[in-house]
Amino acid sequence: MSAPILAVENLTLAFGGLNVLTDVSFAVQPGQIFAIIGPNGAGKTSILNCIGGFYRPRQGRVLFDGQDISRVAPDKRAALGLARTFQNIALFRGMTVLDNIKLGRHAHLRTGLLPALAYWGPAQREELELRREVEETIIDFLEIEHIRNQPVASLAYGLQKRVELARALAMRPKVLLMDEPVAGMNLEETEDMARFILDIKEERDITIVMIEHDMHMIMDISDHVVVMNFGQKIADGTPGEVQHHPEVIKAYLGEKQQR
Repeated sequence: MSAPILAVENLTLAFGGLNVLTDVSFAVQPGQIFAIIGPNGAGKTSILNCIGGFYRPRQGRVLFDGQDISRVAPDKRAALGLARTFQNIALFRGMTVLDNIKLGRHAHLRTGLLPALAYWGPAQREELELRREVEETIIDFLEIEHIRNQPVASLAYGLQKRVELARALAMRPKVLLMDEPVAGMNLEETEDMARFILDIKEERDITIVMIEHDMHMIMDISDHVVVMNFGQKIADGTPGEVQHHPEVIKAYLGEKQQR
């Protein structure tokens, strides 16, 4: 087994006197679809927030591609190759699809402030290169050519989620963090998103770490699953291993229903 591309070690997070995460550790291998599941309030989103740099844990560390990034700012983590989609869509609703996607590349832009404001020379060349990449790869890949010039606010929910995914891909991530990518979607939209997630892994060689409540999708497409409950890891393994784990059954069904 190769060295993990992402690892959390002994992660502990508290707000005031309340422990949100307690001594959580796991490792993500390159090329995996790695799922984090658990009941509401289990600490799943808090893990993503620690990985992304939005929360600073009380103890423990986050390793990305062999580097300790525990004290690296969120924008620097993005530049290193960490991208994120959110449970609640975080797009600029008055802007077009194309402009929203292009914003995903801000962490990698090389042009300085003055040339960018003047929009000549290097800035213009970089803008044309970015537009070509977005149009020829990401928009085609996610099948959103027909809405590229529409304002995001005019789109159906499922398409907005696809645009947010496109913006994350524009960041050229090594690891993509996805917070409930199919929440609120109908069956057809869920199947489309599951297909895109598999294609991102297989065709774009991007490792995916996702939180999701849709157990059918998780068990179908994930390579590895970590199960959380009350801020603690209770199981860690393949989908087949974790769904038969007694602690997982207890967390999801309760003791009475097991009898």
